[in-house]
Amino acid sequence: MNKILEKTYFSDKVVQLVIDNPLIAKARKPGNFVILRIGADGERFPLTIAGADPVRGTITLVVQIMGVSSSKLVALEVGDSITDLVGPLGKPTHIAPVGTILAAGGGVGVAPLLPIVEAYKKAGNRVLTVIAARSKELIILEDELRKWSDQLIVMTDDGSYGVQGLVTAGMEKFILQEQIDECIVIGPAIMMKFASLLTKKYTIPTQASLNSIMVDGTGMCGACRVSVGGKTKFTCVDGPEFDAHLVDFDEMLMRLGGYLNEEKMAVQTYSNLL
Repeated sequence: MNKILEKTYFSDKVVQLVIDNPLIAKARKPGNFVILRIGADGERFPLTIAGADPVRGTITLVVQIMGVSSSKLVALEVGDSITDLVGPLGKPTHIAPVGTILAAGGGVGVAPLLPIVEAYKKAGNRVLTVIAARSKELIILEDELRKWSDQLIVMTDDGSYGVQGLVTAGMEKFILQEQIDECIVIGPAIMMKFASLLTKKYTIPTQASLNSIMVDGTGMCGACRVSVGGKTKFTCVDGPEFDAHLVDFDEMLMRLGGYLNEEKMAVQTYSNLL
């Protein structure tokens, strides 16, 4: 259980892992996440499930190396096992035949967007997809998303691939092209903030999958709390998806930066041990 069966580098900082876990593979739905722990003294951290194969009994995770825990996970090789893997957690994406869906993903947020796009398309929707990253080498899962998208736009900050510009530029192109019935955005918090401001301008219902700091994943610790419509919600049990137009992204961004100094110190300590 939890053995790594496949390991693929999308770039030097982004890695895809296929992991043996039949129970999660069978129960998982688009939008669900898991919480992992590497080593007996490791911290718990969440990753959204990027795919699952119930027949094979595997789930797929995509991780970007950011700190100590993600570095430890990526350091594992095929045949190694993850110490703890709990899930599926969170509320799944509400999938229904609503018409035309605009799906926007930034960075590694493209990975959890994939099963959602697939589910929306299988439900009979027209799906317009925008994926974005800083540069060409950071664009992931383009071919897989094209399979389930009626149209797809690739945006890069530096113009090294696709169209130069931010994800919002690609989103607005689709918005001006035709009527959009719903939107889903997944990516860095700052990207979701401006994507939601754009869709609010055009009164398009929008869901955002939040990436709050999380500890236990069961609603007990309160670490992942966010303000939605002026009320406190827990990302782990009430989300991770919320009405993007009601999320206080400024508060969320402030909370995400609350442990930056400690994270930098932990990375330095970990690097010195290697």
